[in-house]
Amino acid sequence: MNPSTAASSSSSSSTSSGSWFSGFVRGRSGKLDASASSLRTAQANPIAGELRGVLLKYGPKPAQVAFRTGDFNQQVIFIGGLTDGLLATEYLEPLSSALENEKWSLVQPLLTSSYIGYGTSSLEQDALELDQLIGYLINKENSEGVVLLGHSTGCQDIVHYMRTNLAFSRAVRGAILQAPVSDREYRATLPETAEMIDLALNMINEGRAMDLMPRQANPDAPITAYRYHSLSAYMGDDDMFSSDLSEDQLKARLGHMSNTPCQVIFSMADEYVPDYVDKKALVERLCRAMGGAEKVEIEWGNHSLSNRVHEAVAAILDFVRREGPRGWDDPWS
Repeated sequence: MNPSTAASSSSSSSTSSGSWFSGFVRGRSGKLDASASSLRTAQANPIAGELRGVLLKYGPKPAQVAFRTGDFNQQVIFIGGLTDGLLATEYLEPLSSALENEKWSLVQPLLTSSYIGYGTSSLEQDALELDQLIGYLINKENSEGVVLLGHSTGCQDIVHYMRTNLAFSRAVRGAILQAPVSDREYRATLPETAEMIDLALNMINEGRAMDLMPRQANPDAPITAYRYHSLSAYMGDDDMFSSDLSEDQLKARLGHMSNTPCQVIFSMADEYVPDYVDKKALVERLCRAMGGAEKVEIEWGNHSLSNRVHEAVAAILDFVRREGPRGWDDPWS
């Protein structure tokens, strides 16, 4: 999902009334157990538009670099949505600071699908590159395991990657899906979508799945018929979080995530979720399909949580601390 229209700034979170914990509604048993000292440090020492760290080259393609803050052997890997690259969301800077206090690194990879590359890529390609990155962290950075943090369409990457059972997926100790919303349902609100889905399907049937669609199909970036269909069509490869999918369909697409500790962070004012969708019912169904994933509803939060930065950091940090390396052994044992 393209986050470019999220208009609120993280500074607005500081002006909301009451405690910044007031926007939380947590599902599953257990209270919020965020590290107060880490969060206070993150708030008291904001990073003014810069992060200091190390740039890693994890694969042979020019785009395959990753930026790591913190020098620790446990890592949170952030996977952004469509058009995203480095520092894709405003909560990443304070999250990096908070994670360092807990002795975790934050890793922000660029994939070949980053920025405007998403239209000519696929979930399969993203999964292969994500596996390369985790392999690099294990072999070169002595990683003890990773937590995957997906934003928007990055959530689809995580779900797909965990289904592939690729070589290094065993090193994933937890997954956080922030704003797992339906690209299909959002695109259905655009006037050109129905006609373009038909065109994409015709091109695929003619053996031209990797040919580019007309510019009006996706003005942000060049897009192949396959990726347009994947994002826009009913039961396309990217169609994982739509409110009209049946319980069986959701379980078929998300059920394997029950093998991994998962947290779903849902923005209750997400501008990319159509008004007709019951957000509370949807997040409940998604968590149930994933075998009882932890649910965090952030009231008034927009898609990227730019207006609820502190709540985002608190929820992520709490999950990481609870699903962290207590009792971890070698990922291959």
